Amino acid sequence: MRHMIFGAALALLLPVAAQAQEGDAAAGEKAFAPCKSCHNFEKNGVGPQLKGIVGEKAGQGRDGYAFSEALKNSGITWDEANLKEWLIDPKKKVPGTKMVFPGIKDEKKVNDIIAYLKTKS
Repeated sequence: MRHMIFGAALALLLPVAAQAQEGDAAAGEKAFAPCKSCHNFEKNGVGPQLKGIVGEKAGQGRDGYAFSEALKNSGITWDEANLKEWLIDPKKKVPGTKMVFPGIKDEKKVNDIIAYLKTKS
């Protein structure tokens, strides 16, 4: 009986947990505000433009942006898992990156930013 109750409770909680990790694109747009000092979705600036970044290979494309050798040789594809690790701590994800941003420690903001980036792909 206990296993049935536990199983039922788990079945109810799993969709909530998955939903919490998906992120909110509208909130992500607001959380992306500090990123705008280096990134946009139209042309390269201090950092590369980010339009269509989700699903692309790191350190490639971006209309000739001068990526670090570390990022070019990372072998990373910008899927949700890699973006999450990068946004939390870029220098840990890719030692030798030239991105000076220290990262975002709030996991909800990270998930929201990823949801926002997906709308720009």
